[in-house]
Amino acid sequence: MKTKRFLWLLLSLLVIGSLVLAACAPAAEEPTEEPEAEEVVEEEPEEAEVEEPEEVVEEEAGLVCEEPIKVGLITDASGALAIYGAHILRSFMLGMEYATGAAGSAGDVFDFTATQENTFTLEGCEIQVFVRDDQSDPANTATLARELIDVNEVDLLVGTVSSGATATLQGIALESGIPLIVAPAAANDITGKDFNEYTFRTSRNNYQDAINECLYLAKQYETFVQIAPDYAFGWGSATAFRDACTLEGATFTADDIFAPADTTDFTSYMEQVLDSGAEAYIVTWAGSGFVPLVQAATDLGVNEAMALGATFIDNVLMPLWYGNAVGSTNGILYHYSAPDNPANDFLTEQDLARYATAPDLFDADGMNAAIMAVEAIKATNGDVSGEALVAVMEGMTFEGPKGTIYVRPEDHVAIQDMYILTLVDLTAENADYYEYVETTRPEPPCLLPEEIKDRCGDLPYGSLSGE
Repeated sequence: MKTKRFLWLLLSLLVIGSLVLAACAPAAEEPTEEPEAEEVVEEEPEEAEVEEPEEVVEEEAGLVCEEPIKVGLITDASGALAIYGAHILRSFMLGMEYATGAAGSAGDVFDFTATQENTFTLEGCEIQVFVRDDQSDPANTATLARELIDVNEVDLLVGTVSSGATATLQGIALESGIPLIVAPAAANDITGKDFNEYTFRTSRNNYQDAINECLYLAKQYETFVQIAPDYAFGWGSATAFRDACTLEGATFTADDIFAPADTTDFTSYMEQVLDSGAEAYIVTWAGSGFVPLVQAATDLGVNEAMALGATFIDNVLMPLWYGNAVGSTNGILYHYSAPDNPANDFLTEQDLARYATAPDLFDADGMNAAIMAVEAIKATNGDVSGEALVAVMEGMTFEGPKGTIYVRPEDHVAIQDMYILTLVDLTAENADYYEYVETTRPEPPCLLPEEIKDRCGDLPYGSLSGE
């Protein structure tokens, strides 16, 4: 019994000792360290965000040029095609205002005959426009272009009206490494056999005219003959109309008729038209030659014997040329009543307000040339070296009075909207002559020289059929 009591006593003492030791041990610590660790983790991203403001400052600085950017605009202000040069002079300046968002120094009345300079501001960059009148004479064009490049040190050229003078301008631009935006010359050769990497265009080419027009002509008539001026613009147009109208099912009853560009008596040429036996005759012409051509057609009764198949022309000559054609439907490259967009609204409002005239046939080309120039300067962030500008202008798209312009990278042709309209009233106020029918977007073939044919890629080469 004593032994048992001793053992129970010993066991009780051991249990009590264990409990005492447990009670004396330090209590388990609360996880107070973890919040501190969380605070450290939260502070790290705050430190990383502090380094970002450098990019924000650069964006706020915008476009800044150390030197003014200089643009040389060459057009016909007083020569044979001055009627079209006036369109470009006013619309290019309005385009610069629209694209930069700031008025220039030309004011409400532009002196079309002066050797004028005009200044615009694009963010922190000054753009100077130097205007020159070449009178559609290639010799003048060459002299003025070299002066603009060597003396005025322009970074970009724009021009001109005559396709022949434009060919001269192209060569000088290439030689000098100065990009050229062509407006409004239309010859296929500009972005065809005379193509170079420094030449771009906002004007359409002959093929685009022909595709647009033949969509409707070939639905109304089956046989055609055509007359055109005897130089690059006329040759290209004749080729394009034969291709486009034939593709639509039409035939030509006689060889194409070519007359010198300075012809004043068209009697013999219109006799050939009359003798062709065609249902309709297609006319391609530019400038004041329209008037004697129409007179000869009237005197010989051509318009009574056959239909006139030609694109609608400028607002001034329409009443003289199409007086007997009210009710006809034809194509036109641009009339201010057809497009519906902010740029065209601006052009229309400003032309009427400042110059008391509605936008005419080539106003859209001039405004588009200005927009393209400004967009290129923005895209290079003010780098106006030839290489930098060419790189951003190839494949460029921008919005202008005719909607979206796409500069085809293969050959620098400007793909653009064109229009089919019905002539309803040649006495309408502000030359509002037409009723809208349809918008087209002609895709011409690639016409590059054989030696650089590979640039054409998958585009139809040489003709619409690619044959």
